Amino acid sequence: MAYIDLNCDMGEGLDTDAAIMPYISSANIACGYHAGDMDTMRYTATLAVQHQVAIGAHPGFADKQNFGRTEQHLEDNALYDLVTRQLHTLQEVCRSLQTPLRHVKPHGALYNMAAKDLPMARVIAKAIADVDKSLCLFGLSNSRLLEAGQEAGLTTASEVFADRTYQDDGALTPRSHQHALIDNEAQAIQQVLQMVTRQQVTTVNGRMIPITAGTICIHGDGAHAVAFARAVHTALQHHHLTIRRP
Repeated sequence: MAYIDLNCDMGEGLDTDAAIMPYISSANIACGYHAGDMDTMRYTATLAVQHQVAIGAHPGFADKQNFGRTEQHLEDNALYDLVTRQLHTLQEVCRSLQTPLRHVKPHGALYNMAAKDLPMARVIAKAIADVDKSLCLFGLSNSRLLEAGQEAGLTTASEVFADRTYQDDGALTPRSHQHALIDNEAQAIQQVLQMVTRQQVTTVNGRMIPITAGTICIHGDGAHAVAFARAVHTALQHHHLTIRRP
């Protein structure tokens, strides 16, 4: 039996988290900087515990106005503090629920910048390792973030996306581009199964590139998030894949 993790970005102020939770195995919870607050963290973490879903931190830039999707260029010490403060906050929530924090997935611009910028990725990886070296780092497949995590001695999970398209270099298509998002359920399932069963993805230009699928992301703020979570969950089960955390 093969295994795959199905994760979702949550705790971002939407009303779909409870409906999505039964279909996933890992929840990336916003830590109050790009979205959320202590109440949403507690609520989302409580849902995760109820559904036996692994809790992960989803740290982002302090930029609620732009939902953490605008690039910021911070000094190393400021970036280190940005990450550690958010992890400590969600750790506190997890301790209050007597459940562990299991993974970290940077959010938005922080994630995409670290995918390409090795020095930046190393600062993030060090921050995570210094908080808890047992935490698993989620990063874009074939990215610098995974490289930095492995250098820091962290367990890593190679992430692929059900609802985003890919560029020829393996990067996600920027949201400003016309075809960045996948909003068709059949297309999402086709891409997921291609990535999981063939370790390949078709880019927006029609090229086939290699990809490593260790965890599949569905964005909780997507217009079809609940339907996609249900459909991807069902498709994976039909292909005899057990959904569980890394």
